[in-house]
Amino acid sequence: MGSTEHLSVERLGATLVLTLNRPEAKNALSLPMLVGLYDGWITADEDDTIRSVVLTGAGGTFCAGMDLKALAGDGMTGEQYRDRLSADPDLHWKAMLRHHRPRKPVIAAVEGHCVAGGTEILQGTDIRVAGESATFGLFEVRRGLFPIGGSTVRLARQIPRTHALEMLLTGRPYPAREAERIGLIGHVVPEGTALDKALEIAELINGCGPLAVEAVKASVYETAEMTETDGLKAELARGWPVFDTADAKEGSRAFAEKRPPVYRRA
Repeated sequence: MGSTEHLSVERLGATLVLTLNRPEAKNALSLPMLVGLYDGWITADEDDTIRSVVLTGAGGTFCAGMDLKALAGDGMTGEQYRDRLSADPDLHWKAMLRHHRPRKPVIAAVEGHCVAGGTEILQGTDIRVAGESATFGLFEVRRGLFPIGGSTVRLARQIPRTHALEMLLTGRPYPAREAERIGLIGHVVPEGTALDKALEIAELINGCGPLAVEAVKASVYETAEMTETDGLKAELARGWPVFDTADAKEGSRAFAEKRPPVYRRA
């Protein structure tokens, strides 16, 4: 399933669960983690039996960002993966969802620290759930660094600009309730239950028509920067073909027959 020493992969029904698994370092990004993430996104894209992806972290932490010790010159773990980066210089950006958007819905289940690179990866996810003790923030400016994982572009498109700039320019931490209030996350749940809630949402998605789900997600993103007129045209181009699928007919038939639909991606 593509696991590495810092990225665990598990299949739960139609959901692929990717777990950042370096708890002793607060799941700071490493080469094994980035390679595992990249492979996980590709697996989800290529396997039509996967309908949703949940991204979470082990040990009560989501991700504390880049390994600053390695950045300071102490060496990044997992040098055996260096050839993967050499073969694809953008692999780390794709892994962090900067240069790649999976076609399946991605749900983040956050506990503990989700800061710096963790908050940058978060912005590449579609639906976000956090335990009430979770902490968010872009700390880069406090270290004299730049949040180059996409935050200066994406954050102000996802939350009001005043909140985006405050987060980017102060580098302060945001508790889960504040992150929910400004729209960075969608759900705050009791500590330790973020994964349960994310899997609950995934199951709802998994019960829907997969062709419809993927078309809806694609339409939302591709029309985001269009004018309303252009966006509506693009929506029709995406949406009308869905009505001609066998899955659309199955959905209507199942509703009429008061039974669960059986979708076949056809």
